[in-house]
Amino acid sequence: MTEGKTVPTGTTDPVDPADTTTVSSSRQSGIGRRGLLGAAGAGLLGGAALGYGGARVADGRAGGGAAAGDRLARAYELRGEHQEGITTPAQDCLFTGAFDVTTDDLEDLRRLMADWCAASAQMMAGELVGGEPLANPQAVPTDTGEAWGYPPSSLTITVGVGPTLFRTEDGADRFGLAARATGVLSEGTPKFANEAIQAEQSGGDLIVQACADDAQVAVHAIRSLARIGSGTVALRWTQVGQGRTSSTSTHQETPRNLFGFKDGTLNVKAEDGPAELDTHLWVQGDDEGGDWLAGGTYLVIRKIRMRLESWDRLRLIEQEQITGRDKRYGAPLSVADPASEGAEFTAPDYAAAGERGPAIPVDSHIAVVAPENNGGHRMLRRGYNYTEGSDGLGQLRAGLFFQAFVRDPRAGFYPILDRMTRSDALTEYLQHVATGLFAILPGVGPGDVMFGQKLLGAPGSGPLPGGAGASDAGGASDGGAAG
Repeated sequence: MTEGKTVPTGTTDPVDPADTTTVSSSRQSGIGRRGLLGAAGAGLLGGAALGYGGARVADGRAGGGAAAGDRLARAYELRGEHQEGITTPAQDCLFTGAFDVTTDDLEDLRRLMADWCAASAQMMAGELVGGEPLANPQAVPTDTGEAWGYPPSSLTITVGVGPTLFRTEDGADRFGLAARATGVLSEGTPKFANEAIQAEQSGGDLIVQACADDAQVAVHAIRSLARIGSGTVALRWTQVGQGRTSSTSTHQETPRNLFGFKDGTLNVKAEDGPAELDTHLWVQGDDEGGDWLAGGTYLVIRKIRMRLESWDRLRLIEQEQITGRDKRYGAPLSVADPASEGAEFTAPDYAAAGERGPAIPVDSHIAVVAPENNGGHRMLRRGYNYTEGSDGLGQLRAGLFFQAFVRDPRAGFYPILDRMTRSDALTEYLQHVATGLFAILPGVGPGDVMFGQKLLGAPGSGPLPGGAGASDAGGASDGGAAG
């Protein structure tokens, strides 16, 4: 990864406008790649060092429509009220890893989260992990090297915790966290119709999502964090996303899934405004678990294999009626002229009549999952296409790695998924094969030295006092996610 221009401390000279390299605020304060990662990252992860409260990204957040060179040069900051990689304009590539914690020592877990925090800050800034990786030829390089010379590529690293970190499946409370588990985490993900969940590709104590506009930069991030965590965590599963299927910004064109349709047009976008995001996305301070999770959210993952060979034999009119949208332009079937400007974003009219009944069939995908048909609930999606070779029948192992970020999945996601798996015409061509539920931690605060400091306590702070600060100090047990 590249070092970029550093503005010396105290200078007000502007960066050369001809230089397209993004300059993060860590570079503006004179901190280069050689100084950021300490033994636990504590000293250099103070708020001033990483510019908390300053510009979150040096070239703004207009993201989706930016030229490829701009997106590759862009560097996001680690710190803030919320983690990047959620409302951030969805990047083209994803590499996600889930980890099992292999230690029962809380202090080991804290050190891991501090080391991950420091390394993530470096990688998101386009810097090498641990400074100069080849300073000592007798030592293992501190950076694996496959992203040397690469720009930051809009990399975001997003970290969350799973239900089994609080209490294992056999009931063990390894870290004194059981009393702090929210109802969402304690209850877990319900079972749904027509699923065939593979346990080895599901769950995990920790989740790390790396998104970037270069696939190798995203893979490097997960590989580096797995290497740092050796002896404390073990990879449980990973997932490559080859291309996004969702937009998180109104500046982005809606991409297509492997069925060839634009999907998720009306889901939550970053520009919807604070009130809408607070209602549907961000956990609030008076929600259950708000003492440690406010500013975070919940992530529900569904790996969905798509039966492409069967779908590809359907007539166009069948594909469109199953989906509820025009295949070429993405407009709802209730729109008279799907090629007209803005037709894709026209609100579907579910009462509009077609030639043989409703213009949008009641069992079409958009009708089944529409907010107006689900109590007004909405979610933020960051889905990605995946392809993993073929099976013994010569059929592609391919589909959708679906990620829903939502304030309370019990209100804002599970009921929608239940309706979809039972009554959506699209379900005939889908098979849910893996699942995951995680609490995505709030952003790294100005005085924090690690991910999840409000939950785990800082390194060296001793045992958690009997689950002190348990979630009943928050608010309503329903998560406060009224639609």
